[in-house]
Amino acid sequence: MAEYGDADREPARADGPDAVAGRIADAVDSLTGLWAAAASRASVRLSPHQLRAMRVLEDLPGTNLTALAERLDAGLPSVSRLCDRLEAAGLVVRDAAPHNRREVELRLTAHGRHVLAEVARLRNRVLAEVLRAMDPDTLDALDRSLRAFAEAQRNLPPPK
Repeated sequence: MAEYGDADREPARADGPDAVAGRIADAVDSLTGLWAAAASRASVRLSPHQLRAMRVLEDLPGTNLTALAERLDAGLPSVSRLCDRLEAAGLVVRDAAPHNRREVELRLTAHGRHVLAEVARLRNRVLAEVLRAMDPDTLDALDRSLRAFAEAQRNLPPPK
């Protein structure tokens, strides 16, 4: 039985963009599980949402709650509670913004930065184990493909 693509009913290529996109999605799911398992071995156990929030704060120190909620595509009350838990754990601090005392800026503490670095080390270690199990030529091809993917993504116009 033939596989079909879009409405024009042409046979879909087994290695076309749609098929490859499906395999990438499967790989991302696999990586997510692998990374979650590695992160669970860190000195501080964090949910995937907490880790994402901390990564945003690492990249954008001083972000306010509204901007963080937008970046996480989450509701403001949920992000506020998430930040309450991160603050209680000593991972995040809230400070009044210098330009507007009513606005709150969020920053990682030194402990928060240390925990993120620990999680990154654990994740990289687990991922490196998988990569070491690959044939060197396949690993090289994967590396070239990931670089090409990143380049193609950089060259696309921003999503609307």
